[in-house]
Amino acid sequence: MADTKQIILPIKGMTCANCVATIERNIGKIEGVQNTAVNLSSERATVGYDPALSGINDFVARIRRAGYDVAEAQGEFIIKGVSDPVDSSNLEKTLFRLDGITVVNINPTNGKALIRYIPTILTQLEIRRQIKSTGFDSVILGDIEEDAEARVREEEAKKQKRLLITGILFTLPLFILSMGRDFGLVLEEIAYHPWFNWLLLALAAPVQFYVGWQYYVGAFKSLRNGSANMDVLVALGSSVAFLYSLPIVFGLLNGHLYLETSAVIITLIRLGKYLESRAKGRTSEAIRKLLDLRPKSAVVIREEKEIQVPVKDIKVGDVIIARPGEKIAVDGVVIAGHTTVDESMLTGESLPVEKNIGSNVVGSTMNKLGMIRFEATKIGKDTALSQIIRLVEAAQGSKAPIQRLADQVSALFVPAVIAIALITFAIWYFVIPLPLGFTSNDQLTRALINMVAVFVIACPCAMGLATPTAVMVGTGKGAEMGILFKSASALERSGQLDLIIFDKTGTITKGQPEVRRIFLLDPTYTEDEILRIAASVEKASEHPLGEAIIAEAGNRGLELSETHQFVVSVGKGVQATIEGREVLIGNLRFMDENQVEYQKYLSNLSEIELNAESVIIISIEKKIAGIFAIADSIKEESRESIAEIRRLGLKTVMLTGDNQRTADVIGEIVGIDQVIAEVLPADKVNVVLAFQEKKRIVAMVGDGVNDAPALATADVGMAIGTGTDVAVATAEVTLMSSELSGVSKAIKLSRKTLRTIRQNLFWAFIYNVILIPVAAMGLLNPMLAAGAMAFSSIFVVTNSLRLKHADFG
Repeated sequence: MADTKQIILPIKGMTCANCVATIERNIGKIEGVQNTAVNLSSERATVGYDPALSGINDFVARIRRAGYDVAEAQGEFIIKGVSDPVDSSNLEKTLFRLDGITVVNINPTNGKALIRYIPTILTQLEIRRQIKSTGFDSVILGDIEEDAEARVREEEAKKQKRLLITGILFTLPLFILSMGRDFGLVLEEIAYHPWFNWLLLALAAPVQFYVGWQYYVGAFKSLRNGSANMDVLVALGSSVAFLYSLPIVFGLLNGHLYLETSAVIITLIRLGKYLESRAKGRTSEAIRKLLDLRPKSAVVIREEKEIQVPVKDIKVGDVIIARPGEKIAVDGVVIAGHTTVDESMLTGESLPVEKNIGSNVVGSTMNKLGMIRFEATKIGKDTALSQIIRLVEAAQGSKAPIQRLADQVSALFVPAVIAIALITFAIWYFVIPLPLGFTSNDQLTRALINMVAVFVIACPCAMGLATPTAVMVGTGKGAEMGILFKSASALERSGQLDLIIFDKTGTITKGQPEVRRIFLLDPTYTEDEILRIAASVEKASEHPLGEAIIAEAGNRGLELSETHQFVVSVGKGVQATIEGREVLIGNLRFMDENQVEYQKYLSNLSEIELNAESVIIISIEKKIAGIFAIADSIKEESRESIAEIRRLGLKTVMLTGDNQRTADVIGEIVGIDQVIAEVLPADKVNVVLAFQEKKRIVAMVGDGVNDAPALATADVGMAIGTGTDVAVATAEVTLMSSELSGVSKAIKLSRKTLRTIRQNLFWAFIYNVILIPVAAMGLLNPMLAAGAMAFSSIFVVTNSLRLKHADFG
């Protein structure tokens, strides 16, 4: 199978859902492209492709040929050691091989380099590292742009604002003068003098061809690509009104001027797009908040001295000091000290977490009480925060299945509107007669104005924004609460669930089993001797119950022995030879398979199981020597969290390898609907499939590692408490906190997001369904139509923003 690489490209110049379809179609034509998803709200294209067949430059060229652009950032560097043109030429070639660089200019005389790059693919720090890898050192001039894409977008917003202000400055006097003449507020000798019309034209022309030029360019490129977008409608509507007025200004015809109509249309739509962009900017606030969490510097111990260095210069293995009130610089492991750390930015939970020697710490979390030293283990893009940012960006750039309807409608929308507008013109001009006293010129005017109203009222923008804006806000809100959705489809499916399957260990329970009691059944051994033998065998195992036995032996200071011929029977037990004796340790099924008799100890086993403790039997030379009663404490909030999930109308199931009696006791304590016990790890997938065959929409909640096959098989896999391993979790939803409350919060967030999407789609569709016929019937002034069109997009975005303030507790 071909290698697949995925990149994100920041797009400029999109205005509606048809632009999305155009870019997707054009990129899809490139050889090697496997999937493309363009998001109108985030203005990004996510492309999966085979790097052996195509590359970033191919995508950029195709996007630009389609009439759009890719946002680029610019960095300036002083490169040390560049002594001649050969050095600069070789370095330019090396840098061009780095994905995301579009322009490199190096001046060999002063070592100054101007580099343009795509900020979603590359950063200035990565460029600097590439320069260093070629044998040169460099200094970044000016501030390091943490969010270069945001700066590019901000510059584009400033440009739009300038155009809007220009439009208002010309349109306002034009509108006042035109309306003043229509309502007799301007002296007749002035209002009907030829120069007055020329004044109106002088005010209208800059709006039409400067403020509105983008719509002409966009319309031309859209039509050249064999499609039609919002720009086509705006260009047609405003041009008809403007061009109709020209013969009247030139004195070739008599009639009413509609120059103010064309100017107001363009200015109102420009105002709407500006307000929409401002609102859209707020949908990505979650990403900016995460970026703002990054500390800028840290105290590092080098050559036995404490020195403050920028975080970008920290290396793996550096020892870093974190004092109370300081942010943890990068991911690492505590090697000295004790403290508590506020990890709310990671998990959404406000209670600080204790950290001791050996504890993992996560970059950008806040050190609260004590001073610690920790060794850096992950830096740059490998840190948990960077992985979270990438996950959220990927989710925000993906498409939810519910968006397919809007995409299908949008593809046909503009051609349909053009057809309706032409039919409107024909009916009003050729079919519907004018009242007596009106001329044929009035007939043409009426038909044209009604046609313009149809052009302008139609708004594919709202349909294009309905889903992605809600997805962006929803995934961002999720990140703030410690809930990471890997895709928009995962966000959507989480709201459709009707059954939740929980793994017991580490999910409902704390995942830290401990030996509660030891039943000594062979008088030739002491309790410590039984424990020592069992721990010696289990030290090669990774099972949580085995770890509990090893921990208890460690608590008692027992010295373990060497074992031989160690064999694991997955989900059942382990066996080995120790000091010449065959030892078996495992559950009842394991004892049955090895013909070990345990029937006379059934009363002991029943007592253990009724206390919700797991039974682990140790057999030495085929004779039971003892029984370990091991229990894993139930999380304090598991019962309430499961009750909340049931209140949401979902059925709950618990899977465990425990025997049925023990499992039933735990299930009853936490309020689970159904308990499935004695399940081997490999059989968890079959349980998920069995429920899916019954047409249930299933979520599997587990630790993200042992439950990986079941997490992948479920309709929604939820990995709980995986911490810094979020980037490699199999699950589509990662709950950063170890508490089950994240499951109900994820479901509530998904349901509210879906409700918002449906509201947005309803508004976008009903708006057009109602107002296009109203415009066609001649009941809507084109200027009012332009205002309504602008409002529809703003409504959709602001409705999505309400999710930011919703309560999901």
